[in-house]
Amino acid sequence: MTLVTVPVAYMPLVDAAPLIIAQEMGFAKAEGIALDLVAAPSWSSVRDMLAFGRVDAAHMLSPVAVAMAMGLGGVTTSLSAVSVLSVNGNVIGVGKPIEDRLRAIGYDFDFADPKKAAHALGQVRDGPIVFGVPFPFSMHVELLRYWSNATGLGPDGIVIRTVPPPLMANALAAGDVDAFCVGEPWGSVAVENGAGALILPTSTIWNFAPEKILAVRTEWAETEPDLVGRLMRAVWRAGRWLSNPDVRATASDLLARKAYLNVSPELIDRALSGHMTVSAKGEQRHVDGFVEFHAGAATFPWRSQAKWIAAQLAQAHGLTSDGIGAQAAQVFRSDLYRQHIGSIGCDMPGASEKVEGAILQETSVASADGRLTLLPNQFFDAQVFDPDAK
Repeated sequence: MTLVTVPVAYMPLVDAAPLIIAQEMGFAKAEGIALDLVAAPSWSSVRDMLAFGRVDAAHMLSPVAVAMAMGLGGVTTSLSAVSVLSVNGNVIGVGKPIEDRLRAIGYDFDFADPKKAAHALGQVRDGPIVFGVPFPFSMHVELLRYWSNATGLGPDGIVIRTVPPPLMANALAAGDVDAFCVGEPWGSVAVENGAGALILPTSTIWNFAPEKILAVRTEWAETEPDLVGRLMRAVWRAGRWLSNPDVRATASDLLARKAYLNVSPELIDRALSGHMTVSAKGEQRHVDGFVEFHAGAATFPWRSQAKWIAAQLAQAHGLTSDGIGAQAAQVFRSDLYRQHIGSIGCDMPGASEKVEGAILQETSVASADGRLTLLPNQFFDAQVFDPDAK
């Protein structure tokens, strides 16, 4: 069988796992395709490679496609988020100077309470805290702003600086940034290098945030629907495979290879298992669902998630919200997801939107087969986002 090659851009992060596993474990081959995985040096490179046709699909920050649809960032190619690749998976950490000040006031690095963490940072800061983030349009930025605005840190309490994920630990050690929000394994690399400590997983701010998407050019989705479907199904099956705890060692070894993340498998296993080491002192913390690739309809592109992202971007960039929600909703392609994934036994939610922040416990919802359970999706400040609210 001759395989059709699909070039796909990605950043070396644990949450690129569905793409790497789809290729390495044969899920792509089973669909008659081969993924040519192209590692990128930065998120702007990933965006540009996809927008200008160097690749056909990409591992992408979920807000990027929404921002582009809103005219932000200078690149206007229409992108479609055909599925969510991962939920959660980021960490917030601080450099050694702030870590030492936090320890001096008795902060216990519980890795669980964003209000307590914000209060402690407020006590030890000299001024605004400079946070390294991977890209201006990212869930890292949106969750940091949400957390800062809703706590004593305040809207002026943080300054955002862009640093590519693999360089984050070095930037922290050099003092270029005071703190960071980054995807694994790069937070753990900073801990291993003694550059600082982790204070929160971003799941404590919004515990079911769409982190990365499988993005394609909208034009490609329309002209190559068969290829899009094959790619989506291969990646969905890889995410389901990753949800089995028994495969973690294999997954960690594959992702750790020099061609992919080029770090110790043990660092990758921390994210996959949720067993995190938060400081050079060896303090251990466990986070259920630290990163999710399958459970709770994790890969479904909820249009309400796109609307939440758009609302945050509009507020941050001083844009009128008129019509933005409906425009953003079209970026998350629940229609294509239903078309291409529904045929392989994936139970589909009956709706394409939900009230974000309103699910407080595992909840059974109306679905095609009647067996779908959604996982909690609350925000730390108990707010809700109604996608239909004016």
